[in-house]
Amino acid sequence: MTRFRPLAWFRSRPLRSRLALLTAFAVAVAVAAVSLACWFVTRAQLEAELDSSLRNSKLDSGSVETLLTLCRQGTTPPPMAGGSYTVQVILANGFVCTSGQAPIPADPADLAVARGRLTYALHTVKDEDGREMRVYTYPQPGPPGLAVSVARPLAEVDNSMSTLRWVLLLVSGIGVVGAGAAGLWVARTGLEPVNRLTGAVEHVAATEDLTVRIPVDGEDEIARLSRSFNAMTAALATSRDRQAQLIADAGHELRTPLTSLRTNVELLARSEETGRAIPADDRRALMASVKAQMTELAALIGDLQELARPDTARPGPLEVVPLHGILRSALDRARLRGPELTFVTDLAPWYVRAEPAAIERALVNVLDNAVKFSPPRGTVEVTLMRGELAVRDHGPGIPPDELPHVFDRFWRSPSARSLPGSGLGLSIVARTVHQAGGSATLAPAPGGGTVATLRLPGAPTPPPSVVADEGRDEA
Repeated sequence: MTRFRPLAWFRSRPLRSRLALLTAFAVAVAVAAVSLACWFVTRAQLEAELDSSLRNSKLDSGSVETLLTLCRQGTTPPPMAGGSYTVQVILANGFVCTSGQAPIPADPADLAVARGRLTYALHTVKDEDGREMRVYTYPQPGPPGLAVSVARPLAEVDNSMSTLRWVLLLVSGIGVVGAGAAGLWVARTGLEPVNRLTGAVEHVAATEDLTVRIPVDGEDEIARLSRSFNAMTAALATSRDRQAQLIADAGHELRTPLTSLRTNVELLARSEETGRAIPADDRRALMASVKAQMTELAALIGDLQELARPDTARPGPLEVVPLHGILRSALDRARLRGPELTFVTDLAPWYVRAEPAAIERALVNVLDNAVKFSPPRGTVEVTLMRGELAVRDHGPGIPPDELPHVFDRFWRSPSARSLPGSGLGLSIVARTVHQAGGSATLAPAPGGGTVATLRLPGAPTPPPSVVADEGRDEA
């Protein structure tokens, strides 16, 4: 038999049911506390009023003498005060004379009052009929040895308290049920935005429709959650669109070299199949074209792999590296690609925290861009001053309406579509510089050409730990 676990059962209920139950429970506890307090205070007040009425109900000497005379004659005294009180005369020797419905046992405290040992006595006893009576005993003025007890039944208080008890139970029950219903209504109303959010999430999970938006009203937590959900779906939709665009652009860029490569390979294969040899010069040109296309494909695939990495992922650990040293190495590679160009450099020491291979690739891309657009026997000016690298060429420049797109993936200026490249170089530059905490811009240069500016945070001197490591390496 499965054991019932209230806590587990409560946790398995829907949220609106739990809220309604908690509300009803809280109201029930509050109502119970108030009802108990009301019950005890009312009972104490009624008992105090009963005691006060007993203290004020004293018999005169004549009535006491009449009562004693009747008792000594063997006559049962009639009830006094309209029957609402029971009166007893108690003598010091223990003799009791009762006027009422049933005699009340004389308590030792009553005898102590009659004998002058106590000034009064107030207590509760049961009469011979079994009724609880509240008794007040006081000494009768005159000769000692005589006391009078005045009693009233506690049923007067109990009846009132019984009525009050049923009233409190009824009101408490109505309050708890009403609180539960109100809690359920409040829970349903308050959780309606959550239900809409849940429906939207389930719809997105089932259909992958990222155009769903939740109406936002107010500034509460639910509104903030709705705004966050809308922002998330918008970001996911943008990411999916960018992914689809990246795949389309990559397919477009890959199609050209693959088509050319396939054409050249088919020419070589047809020559082998037909036995018609291709002239040596043409064959060397075909092989050079195949090699160039293979190199272009490899570079394009490498760029795609670099851009496919998440922005938070890094190819390697960050290190403190000399930007001026890496820039000199990149300049050596750029000179090989533009041997007819003149490079004017002014490099001040600057150390940055970055991934060495990634930052070198970014610098090579910037310099390659300058080499590509420089005129024959042109000049490329490279300066590095206090973390700001400026690379200027004297080429045709970039129209102002094209500047906002220069760092987009696969974007290429219409005037540069005949030049080699995939349109990913500057995107990789912007990404790498951003990961290093810097910024990259491209702007027209005064007098013609383009200047690329990279700003990287760092310092003109390396940290002491790097200096110590370099000293150990040299030793």
